[in-house]
Amino acid sequence: MKRKWFWFAGLFVALVLAGVVSNFASSSPDGLDAAARQGCTFNADDEITGGTCMAQQEKGHQLGGSPLADYGIKGIDNPYLSTGLAGVAGVLLTFAIGGGLFWVARRRTPA
Repeated sequence: MKRKWFWFAGLFVALVLAGVVSNFASSSPDGLDAAARQGCTFNADDEITGGTCMAQQEKGHQLGGSPLADYGIKGIDNPYLSTGLAGVAGVLLTFAIGGGLFWVARRRTPA
């Protein structure tokens, strides 16, 4: 019984972090993006206007048009709701896949 409460508490914490706290994440570029932008100049619209940097070689991602692209859900206009729901969907999907794999591994009999 204690194990179930542990799993539910962990899932609850993950859902709260993904659904609520994720909206407070920094929108500044992370370390990789900052390194890729070194050497270039940018205008107010964040477009490269000069210089030489790795970011000039950037291409669109193959899944860039998918429903969960860019840390949100396509079609939801409220950015906070879109980000929160995408986080919750990611947590539930990861929990389902991980839980399913553990369930299958546990059901196997040792050789």
